[in-house]
Amino acid sequence: MKITFVSSRPSLSGGARVIAIYADLLQALGHEVTVVAPSIEQPRLPAKLRAASRGRRLRDHPTQSHYDHMRADFRVVDHYGPVTAADVPDADVVIATWWETAYTVALMPPEKGRKFYFVQHHETHGAPNNHLRAGSYFLPLKKITIASWLVDTMRDLYGDAHSALVPNSVDGTMFNAPPRGKQARPTVSLMYAPTPFKGTDISLRALDIVRQSIPDLHVVAFGAKGVQPDLPLPPGAEFHLRPPQQKIVDIYAGSDLYLFGSRSEGFGLPVLEAMACRTPVVGTRAGCVPDVVREGKNGYSVPIDDAEALAARMIDVLRAPDADWRAMSDAARRSVEDYTWEDAAKLFEAALLEGA
Repeated sequence: MKITFVSSRPSLSGGARVIAIYADLLQALGHEVTVVAPSIEQPRLPAKLRAASRGRRLRDHPTQSHYDHMRADFRVVDHYGPVTAADVPDADVVIATWWETAYTVALMPPEKGRKFYFVQHHETHGAPNNHLRAGSYFLPLKKITIASWLVDTMRDLYGDAHSALVPNSVDGTMFNAPPRGKQARPTVSLMYAPTPFKGTDISLRALDIVRQSIPDLHVVAFGAKGVQPDLPLPPGAEFHLRPPQQKIVDIYAGSDLYLFGSRSEGFGLPVLEAMACRTPVVGTRAGCVPDVVREGKNGYSVPIDDAEALAARMIDVLRAPDADWRAMSDAARRSVEDYTWEDAAKLFEAALLEGA
């Protein structure tokens, strides 16, 4: 097949990373794959100065993205604004990848291909244009989703009972670690993100509670944005800004547990990455957590926004006898060994072929 992904602007987001993985794997399966994205226009100095005078800051768009090293064809359009039908090659399949591109794809002529919507999140986060975001899920596009909660959401809120489920995977050759015992100093890792729905404030509140019982707790955080003054890390915490993949592997492998406090998450790839590195997960029931965390076996899950429950379960893991912790660590690794990105790509391919 000829397959086109219509992307949002190139970025280092988890969603872009998943699109890049599928583009390359579908190409390896013999398909002709193209990713088309809008151009990136950096904010100019006058706009930055006007924003600064109003107490705001316009951020530069990232100059790197997960599409930079794809083997699949990657095209950035030569005009500012959204992708149009003229920017997209004729194909067998065209895939929207977030709510704005869903409208673009829905309006494309038949020669651009059968129309799909790759739904990696329920993109309604209290934004002023929520009616447009929600409206995208009513469009007549075949949906491919990444987690069971998204399948349920598409059915219950939008009346679409035919979404395909293709869960994300993890590269076990990249994310791995040898068997180990607990750290000499109790250590928790987490991804730091100031966006409210990521729940970093809940994670930090839970860490404060844990530190009352385990004063020497070591916290290691990483993220794509720096630490914000109104969301400080605990004293003595390590922070790594946009670390390379191998450093992230080292962070997971040097932790006794990975903390996931999200309020809303499409999937939450770090959960699988941590497990692949033999790190138990304590997390809220968001994203993939209900699908992959087995209570007391490879981690624990708690209600969203419940810092006290997160803290209690973290203490359970951190104070577990070493033999019990090792069993949980090994179970975490086993949880991700039987389903690879290659398996996911074949499921994605099957969803595209359905009804062809």
